[in-house]
Amino acid sequence: MLGCRVFPAPPEPYTGPQLPPNPSLEQIAAFVNGNSSKIQTIIADQGSLSAPGMPTLRTEILFERPWRLRMRGETSLSGLEMDVGSNDELFWFWVKRNEPPAFYFCRYADYDQPASIARRVVPIDPRWLVEALGVTEIDLNVPTQGPVALAGQRWEIRQQRQSVDGPMTKVVVVDGQYGFVLAQYLYDAQGRLLVSALSYDHRREPVSGLVLPRSVEVSVPASGMAFRLYLGNARINQPIPSPSVAWNMPVYQGYPLVNLADPRNFAGMVTVAGAASGCPVPAGTISSSPGLTWIPVTQ
Repeated sequence: MLGCRVFPAPPEPYTGPQLPPNPSLEQIAAFVNGNSSKIQTIIADQGSLSAPGMPTLRTEILFERPWRLRMRGETSLSGLEMDVGSNDELFWFWVKRNEPPAFYFCRYADYDQPASIARRVVPIDPRWLVEALGVTEIDLNVPTQGPVALAGQRWEIRQQRQSVDGPMTKVVVVDGQYGFVLAQYLYDAQGRLLVSALSYDHRREPVSGLVLPRSVEVSVPASGMAFRLYLGNARINQPIPSPSVAWNMPVYQGYPLVNLADPRNFAGMVTVAGAASGCPVPAGTISSSPGLTWIPVTQ
């Protein structure tokens, strides 16, 4: 057993294509993948991010396949407070009130190394955020259990997934009527829950006809980190505004660059939860240098 889980209530109101009674794995996958695979971009310019112990931030959320993601949060009084981003080469995060001031980044080529300290600092792959938004698919080419019927007209599917940290199990819970992804859980080889994402209030975007949740709750139990993203009436498959700005790593004056893959920047074990809460994270920082302040990508 992988432990007890709590599921969001079925999305209402909604009308659309429905799964057949007692669907097969292939039928559920066709529903989930048929929607997700068609989502190329997401623009949520009236979103928000909330977390325990911090004010709600008005947040612009942008996504473009495969892993480009940008979330910038602000308040009306203090301006920009947070910047989390990812392009094809690297990811970064910045919190204005972090002490000491720092701008954290890591190239995926470094993060994906088994011995990388970045995997200890950021134990959950940042690419999971894309899946949490609802851009996730059911792989029919990996060992799979299910679908197993759950209470409340839901189906559970468990799949093995390989990572540089060893085998993991991904659990997906889908709505039995409309095939929405209601919940996603990732467990390590010992059955410990690493991260969860619960999706609420799904809507069909009128222009594309594709479906996304209006809000997502993400939790990382080991670090105590939890937050809720509100996407609202996000637009799907529309051009990203100013892509050269959206997908390039920014520079914030007064915040030295800290490469999460460089062990010289860390004296002990740290987590993103510490950085997000404003607690000191690195033992030292590195100064900006040519080639690190602006990472271009192909548009």
